[in-house]
Amino acid sequence: MIAHLFNAPLEEAETAVGVGTVGSSEAIMLAGLAFKRKWQNKRKAEGKPVDKPNIVTGANVQVCWEKFARYFEVELKEVKLSEGYYVMDPQQAVDMVDENTICVAAILGSTLNGEFEDVKLLNDLLVEKNKETGWDTPIHVDAASGGFIAPFLYPELEWDFRLPLVKSINVSGHKYGLVYAGIGWVIWRNKEDLPEELIFHINYLGADQPTFTLNFSKGSSQVIAQYYQLIRLGHEGYRNVMENCRENMIVLREGLEKTERFNIVSKDEGVPLVAFSLKDSSCHTEFEISDMLRRYGWIVPAYTMPPNAQHITVLRVVIREDFSRTLAERLVIDIEKVMRELDELPSRVIHKISLGQEKSESNSDNLMVTVKKSDIDKQRDIITGWKKFVADRKKTSGIC
Repeated sequence: MIAHLFNAPLEEAETAVGVGTVGSSEAIMLAGLAFKRKWQNKRKAEGKPVDKPNIVTGANVQVCWEKFARYFEVELKEVKLSEGYYVMDPQQAVDMVDENTICVAAILGSTLNGEFEDVKLLNDLLVEKNKETGWDTPIHVDAASGGFIAPFLYPELEWDFRLPLVKSINVSGHKYGLVYAGIGWVIWRNKEDLPEELIFHINYLGADQPTFTLNFSKGSSQVIAQYYQLIRLGHEGYRNVMENCRENMIVLREGLEKTERFNIVSKDEGVPLVAFSLKDSSCHTEFEISDMLRRYGWIVPAYTMPPNAQHITVLRVVIREDFSRTLAERLVIDIEKVMRELDELPSRVIHKISLGQEKSESNSDNLMVTVKKSDIDKQRDIITGWKKFVADRKKTSGIC
């Protein structure tokens, strides 16, 4: 079902090649192993060294890609980000490809801002480079978030097996596959893209069972739940859910824009989420907003972007199927309350910082820095004050 959803080139009676995993992290490990083994086999057949494999990704990849590189001894070559462009640049990625590149990994739905990377452009550029060099560098698509979104919201978008260099795709069932946590999938284009020596066959349960996994005994409930959702909701049901998520995302985004306090970092086309940053962070920060929203029952993460955009801090709200329009409107109201509270906070202790003793006709320059105090800082000061008060009382009165 998932292979057909991703437009795998299957004959009518042909069986799809894929594996159920514990989330997309394991799926990525397995896909990476398949790429590495296939690259090694080709290099050995050509009498070339196999000791320096690398993989090209954007700096915005999820940490599981770093784990794969470190655990399985593959160099990770990252395309750095820049302010205003928070996904992998296809041209820069192709420029980093060499004869030791086992694959280029593209993300359909960046963790940072939900944006879809341009897999079609990446494929076209890589096709040209492969022609020039004689290499056959493939593409893997990390569709952990976007794999169950793009087929329903953007069916004309070419990112999947319609592109000839896309050899494998992973997707998380527990994100927008609408299943509870613990299920992911990796699908290969065809049998030739998964080396047979990685597959083990067992028959002690009464029939031949091929297995390719890093995890072992696990329950089947998530697989059953995924199967149920696919047949119960069908294409129309999934499309309705995703359209509703997108509509609620628009409500939240427009509500934040009306406050005129935030820049929207996320894109219209992508995972239904809203990533935003403060237009003016001189008085308070995104981390303070995240901290104070917890008092209203919201957990809204604040984080810095990867290199070379680490000076940008972002807040992110992911819209799932149970995040209603009412919740979106309530969140905007609570964010406005937090902003008013931050505006009214008294200044912290003023720090006097000397910028140097350079003499001139005028006095030496000094900078006065005022920083606002968050609720947590206030609480810490109160606790510290009471501890000091109690300690002083013990010293003077001798009372235990």
